[in-house]
Amino acid sequence: MKADEIARYLQDHPKFFEEYADLLAQLYIPHPHGGRTISITERQILTLREKAKLLEAKLGEMIRFGEENDAIGEKVHRLATGLAGARDFAAVRRVLLSHLGEDFAVPNVALRLWSLPAQADAAEFSEVNEQTRIFAAGLVNPFCGANAGFEAAEWFGEAGSHVRSLALVPLRREAETIGLLALGSEDVQRFYPEMGTLYLGHIGDMASAALLRTLE
Repeated sequence: MKADEIARYLQDHPKFFEEYADLLAQLYIPHPHGGRTISITERQILTLREKAKLLEAKLGEMIRFGEENDAIGEKVHRLATGLAGARDFAAVRRVLLSHLGEDFAVPNVALRLWSLPAQADAAEFSEVNEQTRIFAAGLVNPFCGANAGFEAAEWFGEAGSHVRSLALVPLRREAETIGLLALGSEDVQRFYPEMGTLYLGHIGDMASAALLRTLE
């Protein structure tokens, strides 16, 4: 008989070892971490211990992720509260820059807006090239990745030449894109393509609502 046939037979006949209980005491198999042989019972115990360790590690990982999400959720809540209390554009800008820069520890934060009433001498209403506007309008979710010569890096001033990774969050009025929120870091792994963008999307929605409320 072939090995897979034996395996199927034992699966189809669970009472086999009940009928041949003495056989269990006579069977020995290689130790998974050494050259000696051990009984099937010992092997089962080792397998269960290894599974328990894997489950414990997985549980620890889930707890750690949960704690990280709770911490981010608290920061988003504080940002939402700040934006809700902002009475004009200057206050909205101040809340965004301070919370993202300090609470979220993002070293570079910049904002550009278009299709909205401009505020005098506000850099946020500076001209944005057509390519950047088209890119922003095509974003389904916030973009995270390496700085591949994005115009947004120039919005950080002198620090822009040191930015290695970016998060670009579109700002919208219903289906229309009205601006772009840019976050930059010198760490190439701070914003990477595979990272989750759920909270960034929420931040974009809150910022859009606050900006529209104070500018229109």
